[in-house]
Amino acid sequence: MNNEQTSVEAPVRFTPATVAELRRIMSLPDFNPVHRLRIGVKGGGCAGLSYILSFEEPKAGDEETDIEGIPCIIQPAHQLYLHGMEVDWGTGLDARGFVFRNPNASATCGCGSSFAV
Repeated sequence: MNNEQTSVEAPVRFTPATVAELRRIMSLPDFNPVHRLRIGVKGGGCAGLSYILSFEEPKAGDEETDIEGIPCIIQPAHQLYLHGMEVDWGTGLDARGFVFRNPNASATCGCGSSFAV
């Protein structure tokens, strides 16, 4: 198994609120410093594809990047779907949690966590 990783320019932008929330999570006492923020997509969801946003250990084939000081990992095949996307952290009643603004999406679901291209 090849654990070699390459570094790429980030296809995703984080708002200041997102950076603050991710740094808060990373400062928790039980946060594993080996983990990186995985940004990606997977099949499923009501619109066809769902977003992946989770802290986990890097895997073979992952490309590493740094977004606003947050170490991130992305599978190369996912970059096509993520290029130009902005991730925001919403705290209001109408947008609580991470909000994805993806210019590549031709349709999104009502909750905003699923999209079609």
